[in-house]
Amino acid sequence: MARKEQAAAAADANPGRLKQIALTYKMTRRADSKVGLVVAGVGIVTFGVFLAIGFLIGYPVYLGILGFLLAFLAMAIVFGRRAERAAFGQMEGQPGAAAAVLQNIGRGWSTTPAIAMNRSQDVVHRAVGKAGVVLVAEGNPNRLKSMLAAEKKKMARVVVDVPVHDIIVGNGEGQVPLKKLRTTMIKLPRVLSGPQVTQANDRLRAMGDLMSNMPLPKGPMPKGMRMPRGGKMR
Repeated sequence: MARKEQAAAAADANPGRLKQIALTYKMTRRADSKVGLVVAGVGIVTFGVFLAIGFLIGYPVYLGILGFLLAFLAMAIVFGRRAERAAFGQMEGQPGAAAAVLQNIGRGWSTTPAIAMNRSQDVVHRAVGKAGVVLVAEGNPNRLKSMLAAEKKKMARVVVDVPVHDIIVGNGEGQVPLKKLRTTMIKLPRVLSGPQVTQANDRLRAMGDLMSNMPLPKGPMPKGMRMPRGGKMR
């Protein structure tokens, strides 16, 4: 009975995965019209190379099977990278895009979106992990500098001996592109223990932030969104 239930569960999961792959392909194709041709070309070339080597050394069946498996793997890798690139391309420039990346950065990080925001939709997000506190800002670099300085000054009163990093998302000099934000965060040196991260995060949350005063949707915020006149500005 247990085996039948496991088989039924696997059968139910496969259609869902195939549907998700199909949806991802459609979304990627909107931004990358050549994704189908590129992925198919990678698969054909990989399989063809191994099959040709198989005929040369006298083992076409074995090399053909190996080539098929490696071709499938290569196609999956190329498709994944192009899908990721297309997703970042669609998100780039939208207010709140950095928050969406931070919320999917993985375990060990606690993200608080939009701890500060002005009427021009310049936003500062906060992530706390073993690397310390990371302030991630998106918007106009000139306005963000003062916002980051203000947030650092406030945090200095509640967290001591905790490293604070600041990142401005963008494609200009000294900025971090959106597609490299996750990698940049992961590469930061880990200097805090788990209990220290929890303690720092609790203190910062107790300090309060913009999210406590105004509900914001998860992920990228609508372009037409504006701060209410009576809202608390930072």
